[in-house]
Amino acid sequence: MPLVSRKGILAIAAVIDVAINAQSRPVSAKALAMRHKLPPRHLEPVLQALVRDGILRGIRGPHGGYELAREHKQITAEDILRAASSADDADESNDPVSPLVNDVVQPALAEAERSFSAALGRINIEDMTKRAEAAK
Repeated sequence: MPLVSRKGILAIAAVIDVAINAQSRPVSAKALAMRHKLPPRHLEPVLQALVRDGILRGIRGPHGGYELAREHKQITAEDILRAASSADDADESNDPVSPLVNDVVQPALAEAERSFSAALGRINIEDMTKRAEAAK
C-alpha cells in the first residue's frame, strides 16, 4: 500500500525538475509534462496548488512558467505533499462516520501520519536535487 499518492509523487518530481531546470528562466508546464510523459492539463492542478502554497511561483507571459518561490533548503517533501493533497481536498465528503472510525481508526492513523510527516519534513529539495544531479 503506497503511503504517497501518485499526485504527490508527481508534485515532488515537478518541484525537483523546476529546481534543476529553472536556473536561467522559468520552466513551462508543457516542458514539465513532456519530461514526465504526462498531458499538460494533468499536471496543471498540481502546479497551481504548489503556487497557492508558496512553493512555486507562476510567471505569466510568452516566456513564463514556474520557478521556486523559496530556497531549496526551505522546501520539504512534507510541504509539497500537503500542497498536492490540497488539490484533492475539495473532493472529500464530510459524511458522518461511526464511533469506531472516529474514536479508534482515525486517531491511530493520525498518529502514524504525524510520524510520517515528521520524516518527510527532514527531506528537502536541496538534498533531492543533489541526488538527481548525481544520478545524471
